[in-house]
Amino acid sequence: MSSPPQPRILMCPPDHYGIEYEINPWMNRSLGAVAALAFRQWQQLHDTLVALGVRVERMTPQPGLPDLVFTANAGLIFHNTFLSSRFRHEVRARESPHFDAWFAANGFTVEHLPEKTFHEGAGDALFCGETLFAGYRTRSDATAHQWVGEKFGVRVLPLELVNPRFYHLDTCFCPLAPGAALYFPDAFDTYGQRVLQTHVPKLIPVVEPEAHRFGCNAVVVGKTVVHNSRCPGLAASLAQAGYRSIEVELDEFLKAGGSAKCLTLRLDGEEAAGWKQKG
Repeated sequence: MSSPPQPRILMCPPDHYGIEYEINPWMNRSLGAVAALAFRQWQQLHDTLVALGVRVERMTPQPGLPDLVFTANAGLIFHNTFLSSRFRHEVRARESPHFDAWFAANGFTVEHLPEKTFHEGAGDALFCGETLFAGYRTRSDATAHQWVGEKFGVRVLPLELVNPRFYHLDTCFCPLAPGAALYFPDAFDTYGQRVLQTHVPKLIPVVEPEAHRFGCNAVVVGKTVVHNSRCPGLAASLAQAGYRSIEVELDEFLKAGGSAKCLTLRLDGEEAAGWKQKG
């Protein structure tokens, strides 16, 4: 039996990261970010992933694009296709040409969504098994998710995000394996909760204080889950489910509404995160 391929993740160093505008409830320009501390936290996440056997590719940071560091929002990867995001906010839309150029230079077919639709990539579209779970309302459109489903020939289950602090799906939902995921129930309406309960047999709820530390915004490498610090309940739940938990302090990025998952993009596709790897 052949060994699984090496996980590949795209990251962007936080050379130009900062709170330069406010486009979600976490961002406050008066608080700002401590640049040196942000870089140390980013580096710890990077080194943790490398130690887990991940091949980390790097984007070149760009002045004036403080959120380029959040590579999860670049687009959605499906096999060898990179579907570039259409950002709702112009301050983030300026990132797309840089992501498009990187993916084109690295052998991906770059595709774009129809105009006047919004879709923010792996921030709002996560595979759990063969189903693409899709968050909409705050940043991405339900119609854009339908278009993606037809484009790639996959089943899409839209989930309305009803709490503005959980503005992307990856802030409140994290697939672990086919049929298993972390989630914060109160980020979804009653219908969305029922959809998740119906289609994901092993749902691990995250309590509100740890959801607000973006415990769900985690990176899964095989049976290891890397997430923000001070989430003891989450760590215990993961251990009970047979996962190893690694905490990394990422509070400087929480100031912008991001954490471990936001800082990473699976180059082998989001569906690869939890079940194509061992460990």
